[in-house]
Amino acid sequence: MGGKTKKIMVGSAAVGGGAPLSIQSMTNTKTADVKGTLAQLERLAQAGCHIARLAVPDQEAAEAFGRIRAQSPLPLVADIHFDYRLALAAAEQGADKIRINPGNIGSAEGVRAVARACRERTIPIRIGVNGGSLEKELLAKYGGPKAEALVESAQGHIRLLNDQGFDDICVSLKSSDVMENIKAYRLMAQQTEYPLHLGVTEAGTRHMGLLKSAAAFGALLADGVGDTLRVSLTADPVQEVYAAQDILKALGLHSQGAVMISCPTCGRTKVDLIPIAEEVERRLAGLKSRITVAVMGCAVNGPGEAREADLGVACGVGEGLLFAKGEIIGKAPAGRIVEALAEQVRLLTGERI
Repeated sequence: MGGKTKKIMVGSAAVGGGAPLSIQSMTNTKTADVKGTLAQLERLAQAGCHIARLAVPDQEAAEAFGRIRAQSPLPLVADIHFDYRLALAAAEQGADKIRINPGNIGSAEGVRAVARACRERTIPIRIGVNGGSLEKELLAKYGGPKAEALVESAQGHIRLLNDQGFDDICVSLKSSDVMENIKAYRLMAQQTEYPLHLGVTEAGTRHMGLLKSAAAFGALLADGVGDTLRVSLTADPVQEVYAAQDILKALGLHSQGAVMISCPTCGRTKVDLIPIAEEVERRLAGLKSRITVAVMGCAVNGPGEAREADLGVACGVGEGLLFAKGEIIGKAPAGRIVEALAEQVRLLTGERI
C-alpha cells in the first residue's frame, strides 16, 4: 500500500524518501528550563532518539528554545498550539521543524504567515491533525473524529501551505482509537506522497500505550506506511524511545540492539524462569549490536527450539546450558546463569551488559 514518499530534512535527520525510520519523542520538562531540558535531551539521544519535540506554549519558551537549540544533541521540533506567532518566534530561534495543529492554530492567515517564515528559512512543517481537536465543521460533517475527518483536515491545510508555495511537509493523523488511526493513515497514504509521522494520541501508560502503538504501527508498517514515529506514553520520554525500538525490532525494522526471545514456560520448566528472563531483558536494553538472545526454560528442547538465536541459555535444575546457533558451548551454575550469558554477549559483541 505504501510507496516512496517525499524526503524532508529535520536538521540532520532525513524523513521519508526511503530514509530509515526515525524515532521521535517529546520532552516533558518546562522548555523555559534550559538546563533541565538539555539534560533530558542528552538522555534521549543516548537512548537512541533521532528527533525531539519541545512544547512552545509562550514567549518565554520560544526564547529558551533558541538557547536549547544551540546546545541540543538532537534536531528539535517546536510544538505550537493556539498562537501562530509562537511558530514565527520558534522559526526565528532556529527550529529544525515546526509542528502546528490545524484544529487550534487560528486563522488561515496565521498558517500562511508560518508557511512564509518557514519557506524563507527552509524549515519543514508537520501538519499535526489530532482527533481531539478537529475543526467543528468536520466533526459535524462526519459525526465525530472519524478517519475521513482527519484526512480532510490534513488535506485542507496542505492546500493552505501549497498556496504559499510551501511543499516541505510532513503529516500526522493521530487518534486515540487504534482502528480509526490505522484507517486514517491508510487513506492518507493513498492520497499523498508527503512523509507520514505515525502516532497514537493519548495512548496511555507504558503497558497499554505500548500495546496500542504496536497494534497501529504493526498494521501500517507492514503495509509500508510510515516514515517516522513516536510512541506517546504517560511515562519518562526515554521509555518512549525504548518502546519504539522494541516495536521496530519485533517487525525486523530496527538495525541495532538485541532481540530477546524466551519461552512462555510450561509443566516441563524446572526453574523460576520469569525473573531470569526479565533480568536478561533489562541488561540487554542498552546493547547496540544487532543480535538475538534466547532464554529458554527446558534444558532438553531449548537449544533446538531457539537454534537461530546467536546466543542463548536453556535453564535446567541447578544449571543452565549455554548455546550459540543451537550448539552447546558451555554450562553455568544456577546462581550465575545471567552473568555467564552476559559474558558470552561480551565475547560476541565486545559490549558489556
